[in-house]
Parts: sequence; structure tokens; C-alpha cells
Amino acid sequence: MDLPSALAGLDTHPWSTVDHAYGSAEDLPGLLRAFAEGGEDAEEALGELYSSIVHQGTVYAASVTAAPYLARIAASGRQTADALRLLGCLAESEDEHDVEPGAVRAAVTAQLPLLVPLLDDEDAAVRQAAGWTVGHTRDTSTALPAVRARMAAETQSVVRAELLTAYSRMDRPGAIAESAALLGPDTPAPLRLAAVFAALDPEQPWLPAHHDALLGLLPARETARSGHADEHREPLSAVVEHLLGRDTDAGRESAFALLDAALRDERPAVRDEALWAADRACTLSRSAPPRLIPALAPLAADRTAARLLGKMGPAAAEAAPLLTELAAQSDDEAADQALATLVLVAPEAAAPLLARTLGRRPYALQCAAGSHASAGAPFPYDAELLSAVRARLAARALERPETRKECGCPATADRDDTAALVHLLRQWGPQAVEALPELCATLPRFHHAATAITSVAAHLGPQQREQAATALRAEAERLFVARALYELTGETGPLFAAAEAAIATGGRGRAEGANAVAELGPAAARIAPALRAALEHTLDQDATADVETELALALALWRITGEASEAVPVLASVFDRSDGLQWFRWTTARAARETAALGPAGRPLADRLRVLLDDPAQAPSAALGLLAVADPADPAGLDRIRLAEAVLHSAETRADVKGACEALRALGHAALTPEQRDRLAALVGGDRRLVLFGLDDTMIHEDERLCAALVSVLDRVE
Repeated sequence: MDLPSALAGLDTHPWSTVDHAYGSAEDLPGLLRAFAEGGEDAEEALGELYSSIVHQGTVYAASVTAAPYLARIAASGRQTADALRLLGCLAESEDEHDVEPGAVRAAVTAQLPLLVPLLDDEDAAVRQAAGWTVGHTRDTSTALPAVRARMAAETQSVVRAELLTAYSRMDRPGAIAESAALLGPDTPAPLRLAAVFAALDPEQPWLPAHHDALLGLLPARETARSGHADEHREPLSAVVEHLLGRDTDAGRESAFALLDAALRDERPAVRDEALWAADRACTLSRSAPPRLIPALAPLAADRTAARLLGKMGPAAAEAAPLLTELAAQSDDEAADQALATLVLVAPEAAAPLLARTLGRRPYALQCAAGSHASAGAPFPYDAELLSAVRARLAARALERPETRKECGCPATADRDDTAALVHLLRQWGPQAVEALPELCATLPRFHHAATAITSVAAHLGPQQREQAATALRAEAERLFVARALYELTGETGPLFAAAEAAIATGGRGRAEGANAVAELGPAAARIAPALRAALEHTLDQDATADVETELALALALWRITGEASEAVPVLASVFDRSDGLQWFRWTTARAARETAALGPAGRPLADRLRVLLDDPAQAPSAALGLLAVADPADPAGLDRIRLAEAVLHSAETRADVKGACEALRALGHAALTPEQRDRLAALVGGDRRLVLFGLDDTMIHEDERLCAALVSVLDRVE
């Protein structure tokens, strides 16, 4: 097929009738032509095609329409491998937007008469791409026989590996039988790796032959990069995740046995892959840390191992002696990492070491201050460390910017270091009162010291409180400082002035100003006109930041005036504008929570809240809102069992576990059926972690915290 034939009808097709990720697909003819012609714009056009018709894995109606043109381009011999890979991505996707389920894969499958012949192309890269693509069609009538025939004739191990992977997608039992003879050391590495993955069937046992084959392939990253399958890119991690996903004792022990052996391997590249996989295992499985710590602790000198031990917190205290030794050895980055980990796993032992090396352990200081801590508890007070912090803050106050530049410190080093020092003092509160002079001196150049000042001075005598107040008044034009001054002294004048100035700046300042005065209630009546004026400028704007500002302004007005007439329409407009948009769902969830703050005044929004119960990410917030606005005189109007089901489903799908915990506590024991109680017990008693997304350094701790909270809910229920 020549190129003109491949592009026939491209310009006359009604592209405006279908959409892609960015709206109308009218730009696709130009992109397809630029890609097919292979000129200097071809690479950019290919990138635009990926972004438009398979955007972050999502496919659209335009994806269906583009598939025949991509197949003909591939068959024309122009950009063949790239066109095949793009088609494979279309067929692979199960995230379909505004298109009939399976329509995109069916569109690619319809092109098999053009794609199957490419399995015999003279170019190995084309054969490999063709195998990957036809495998994703899942077609057993045309694609499967062609793949099996090509496997029998193929001599390139990388291509055979791709074909075996394609085979497993279309006929798992057949591929498992085929792979059994390919696990031995004589099989080329790419093909042996594909055989391991082909054998990963939940219904099939993980055998010693599979264990030995995978360990024998390590380090396997370079082997994996030769294929197209994403699950092969980190082979050990992918296999471990699969075995843990079986949620059986045998599966877990198989995963941990692989990791234990790989972690104890003498080859650095193998340990590197094992540490990556161990991190993933500990994030997924509650039983992983205690099983793996004996193999991880001796590796504490490795930065990746040290960080993983730090994520586990005190559970990894077994590594403390080695970490202490490493932290005291030198002033290099490795010593800083060792001390940072010691801060998290054995903070009492870390405090004196940090005091003696404070200026030379920036990462350890950040961990102690809480910036990277996963333990969730304040760093223990230490008198020697307090003296070191005071001395460093005093020295910082004396430094001039040009001096810091001369010593090679980056422009942000002073701010970062000061922030950590201040936050450490804030954690200690009145125990750090001796540092009040240094905090006051720091305030003009680092305004967030205001919260530390109020923390250490809140329970002190009049003289020290006045010292703190004087320092805060001098910088009270800053909203953050004015808020701290109000909390310490109750003075509202500076807070009102700073809030009005922030609201007048527009943008983010409007929300910050509104939030700063909302809790004052009627005492902040003088701010109401400014809030109303700002609200008029944000109404009906759809950008997330503008909607968040709109919410802040309307709710501040409600708290100040006591009138819900301005807040309810704003909240209703947020619900109405969301219309199922994924990027808007957390803003909508926040609006549901704010509806709860309105109490009975938010009752007109009840129907909108009920709609949100069908979305696991928004159900907990909607349930809290419905509980707050319910009419006590009409108990039949609030289906607590339905609320409990929606909230429990949110927890089970890990959509909003924190919100689900809060909502379950609010619902109470009467809302749960015996079956729901059993499900809740299984959730908190299982091995799979509740928290699967979030900040990498805090996920394990957050899971433990939420699990404990749900256990308390279960205890109350039972």
C-alpha cells in the first residue's frame, strides 16, 4: 500500500463530529499526515497524536476514527513500528471516555488484515511491535493463530519474547504450557523473562522453577527494557506485586523469599533492583516490613535502603546501631542520610548526634523538623539540641546575604535551614521558651516563625508574652503574622487590616484573607463588604483555583453574618459545574464537607449530595454533609445503611480512606449491618494496606494511623 492510498479520505472525513482529549478532532488530519510523511515534524506530530487520542491511557471517539488510518500508514511501510505501537496503546486501553465500551479495541481488531502480515516483516523491530499490538486485540480467531505460527518460525529472542507475551494475553493456558520449557538457564534472557511473566496466573502456583528462573535473570532491568510490555520494566517489582496481589499466605511468602534472596545478593545491581521492589512491597503489604527488615538492616549504608528503613519508623530499630556508626563516621551525604534515618527509627538516639553535627546534617535536620518524617510524633526534646538550634539561629541572623553567597550557600539555603530550625522549636512548644529571643530576631526575615513564637509563648508569663507580642506587632502587616498575633493576644485590628489587604490583592490572597477571619464570626463584620465585593469577581469561573476562592469567600461570609443565603447558591453552583469531571472531584468533595458546616441551613443541597454517594472519592464527604443537613423530624429521609455502604465502598476501593474513617465514626454503630461489620473487620485485619497513594515518605505511617482509627470504629460497633 502506498502512502496516498493510506491517507485516502483523510481530508474529507467529518472529524469535527468526534472528540479527543482536547475537544474537536479537526486537527487530526494534519497530525496524521505530518506523522506519515516522516519529515522534521513527524516526531512532534506523533507526540501530539499520543496526547490527543490516548491521553495518559484514556481513549476517545476520535481514537476509533484514527485507527484505520494508523493501520494503513503502518502497512504502507512508513513509520511502521511507531504506528504499530500507537495502535497497540489504543487496543490496550480500558479507560474509555464518551465511547462505547470496547469500541476502540474493536477498531484496532478490525485492522488485523493489515497488521498480521507485519508479523513476518524483515525488520525485527517491526515484528516485535506487531506482536505487541496484535496481542492487545485479544483476538483468538485471527491474531492468535498468526502469533503462534510466527513464534514457531521466529529466531530473534527479543521478538519471540514479545510473541510469547502476546500469546499469554490471548490464551493464558496455552502460553503457560509453552512457557514451562523456557524457564531453564539455556533459554535466552528476554524469552526466559517473558516465560516467567506468562506463568503469572492467579490460578497457577508459583513454583520453585519460577523462583529460580527470576533470580537467575537478575539484574533484569536491561533485559526488560528490550521489550514493550510496561510490566516488564521492573521485573522483580512486578512479580512481587503480582504475588502479593494474590492475598494468600503462599503468595506473600513467595514474594518475600524472592526479595530476601535478592537483598542478600552480593551484586550491587541486584540489590538495587531488590530495594526498589522491597519498597513497593512494604507500601502494599503490612507483613512486608517485619519479614524484610533482617535483610534490609545490614544495607543501611545504601541511600535507598536507609530511606526505606526510615519509612518504617521505630519498627526498623534493629538498624539503629549500624546507623549510629555510619552517622558518626564523616561529614558526607551518606552520614547525613544515616542520621536522617536514625531520626525516624530511633529518635532518642539521634538527638545528641544531631546536636553535635547540626550545621552539617541538613537532611537529618529536615527529618527531625518533620518535613520528611513518617512517624507523625514530635521529635523528642533534647536540651543539647535546643542549645545548638539557638546558636544556629543566632548565627543565621548575623549573616549577610553576600557572605552566604561567598561561602557557596545557595540563595534558598538560609530559608530552608531556618524553616527546619523554627519548625523544630514549634514542636517543642513551651519547652523551647529559652529560644524566644532567637525566634523574635528571626521573624523579620522568616515570617513563618510567628507560629513557633505563639507555640512557645502561649502559656508563659506576661513579660515573655509581651516580648513575643511586640515582635509580632512589628511584622503584623503580613497576614500570617497578624493571625498569630490574634491567637496570642486576641488583637483583631492588625488581623482585619492584613485580611483586607490580602483580599484586595486578588487571586490567592482573597481565599487566604477570607480563611484568616472566618473563625472570628460576627466579630469580623467589618470584613463582610470586602468579602462580598471579592465574591462578585469569582462567581461562575470554572478554574479550580477560582472555585476554591469562591468557596472560601462564601463560607467566610456565612460564618461572619450567620446568613446562608449567599453560601448555599455558591455551593450549589460548585456541585452543578462538576458534572462528573475527574479533575473537579476533590473540589466537589470539599464543597460537600463545607455543606456539613452549614448544618440544617444546607438542607436545600441534600439532593445534590445524594448524587455524590455513587462516586467513591466523594461519598465520605457527601455522607458527612447529609448527616449534618438531615431533618431530625424526618428520620426516614436519611438512609444510614445506604450511607454506610457508600462510605465502606470508598474505603474498600481506597478512594478516600481518611474521609471514610471520619464518616464511619459519624454514622455510628446503628448504621452498619452485620455484613458491613464483617467487611470492615476484613479491611482492617487484612494484609493489604489501606493507603496506596500519597506522599511516598508518609504512606506507611498514614496506613497504620488510619487502620488504628478504623479499628476504633469497629470496637465501637461491636
